[in-house]
Amino acid sequence: MPAPRTVLTVDLLERIRGRAAQIDRDNGFPDEDLAELAEAGYLRAMVPTEFGGLGLTLEEMTREQQRLAGAAPATALSVNMHQVWMGVARTVQATGDNSMDWAFADAVAGEVFGFGISEAGNDLVLFGSRTEARPDGAGGFSFHGTKIFTSLAPAWTRLGTFGTDSTGAEPMSVFGFVTRDGGGFEVKDDWDTMGMRGSQSRTTVLDGAHAPADRVIRRIPPGPTADPFVFGIFANFELLLASVYTGIAQRALDVAVDVVQRRTSMKNGGTPYAHDPDIRWRLADAAIELDAIHPQIAALARDVDEGVDRGPIWMPQLSAVKSRASETALSVVTKAIRASGGSSYFSSHELSRLYRDVLAGIFHPSDDESVHGAWANALLGPVPPPEQPHPTDG
Repeated sequence: MPAPRTVLTVDLLERIRGRAAQIDRDNGFPDEDLAELAEAGYLRAMVPTEFGGLGLTLEEMTREQQRLAGAAPATALSVNMHQVWMGVARTVQATGDNSMDWAFADAVAGEVFGFGISEAGNDLVLFGSRTEARPDGAGGFSFHGTKIFTSLAPAWTRLGTFGTDSTGAEPMSVFGFVTRDGGGFEVKDDWDTMGMRGSQSRTTVLDGAHAPADRVIRRIPPGPTADPFVFGIFANFELLLASVYTGIAQRALDVAVDVVQRRTSMKNGGTPYAHDPDIRWRLADAAIELDAIHPQIAALARDVDEGVDRGPIWMPQLSAVKSRASETALSVVTKAIRASGGSSYFSSHELSRLYRDVLAGIFHPSDDESVHGAWANALLGPVPPPEQPHPTDG
């Protein structure tokens, strides 16, 4: 079997790791990281070679994102959103639909893609939007609404977003791409969070941001759909998110292993904590948990790459791997901190930062409640609406 292809060199990852703590302290943005990643070809890594990219598959990108997250979680999370759109373009193209091929050319030309989908209080996520999509009469749309958690906020030049067109007989979800130089939006400077500070996932207020007709990718009924574009968003988003949190967990485990090999016990005559049976059990338990996640991400990503149709169970499985990865990562990081002792409670310790960063995983869709709801529906069918009393009853 050939060795997996990589883009991220050890030296590049170490430089990125060396900047992560300061970016977190300053609540800054990883401009240098993004510039170095672009120079290394990382922003065109998933672009097919015939378009000038490096041709990495989604499965290969999940491994690269795990490595990047181990160096700088916030950088990995922000860049994730660009990679999601590259993955969507690949998924759509694999069905014979070329409506996203322009994104490959843009990425090769140096454009940076942001992800403007989430809205406060909207648990429909991809299946409905509070944002208005107003037709321009020529096939394009302007968007009016507020998007939250817009990672890469200071740097994106292309923003994928969506809203609802209510001008016809039935509402339609409209997905399109707007440009930074086209205006019609405001990025708020409101990212002051516990962790993932370098992602600068700020609120974006859309007030007329315009997608011309050739950048409107879908106009489809709201609700669950098997459309390849929507499936591509869902699959690439969930798997690449799962990869980021898995990478954080692996780094936390590696740091804890190093700490307990150097930390010594006065009670046990100066022997390393690595010899303590309770510490050994705790870290082994963390490693066993994490070991189960890697093959799940790889198997699902490979099936997306190969166009495997898992039928109605696809969405629940993709939701589950993201939820499982983020919950496992939180468990692993917690165990790493417990094994490493009180020094990890100081904000200067890498494990302290990893703990704050890993908590962000519980807020990304799909959350634990929606995952369980999807699986309950898959197993038991949807809950029927309550019967309404007949007007003549009583």
